[in-house]
Amino acid sequence: MGVEITTTGPLFDGRAERAIADAAKDARDDVAEFAEEHVLALTGQYFRHPTGYYESHVITSRVSADVALVHDQGVVYGPWLEGVGSRNTPVTRFAGYGHWRQTKQLVETRGPEIAERAVQRHLPEMGG
Repeated sequence: MGVEITTTGPLFDGRAERAIADAAKDARDDVAEFAEEHVLALTGQYFRHPTGYYESHVITSRVSADVALVHDQGVVYGPWLEGVGSRNTPVTRFAGYGHWRQTKQLVETRGPEIAERAVQRHLPEMGG
């Protein structure tokens, strides 16, 4: 007497693993894109006399397979604009815009929802 077991389908042929990796990559990229768009929207809303220089330096960098970093490439007056520089209040009256802080808070709130949509897009590939 013998038993033969045949395993087929996305879980066993690698499709599910690839779909999970693709979903994670898309979730990372979608959340980073949302953050970059939001911080740029706030700069457009807050800055009184924008030159475009600061906004042109807001980019997303892939730090690793799992991490994307949205940043201003170290623009020297970036901390002042945010309100965390040594030249903000009480040195001057300018308290800063807080555009990065606001974006971070919104990403913490909306990030899981954005990531969930990325995962949902890949569920059919996972066999679900």
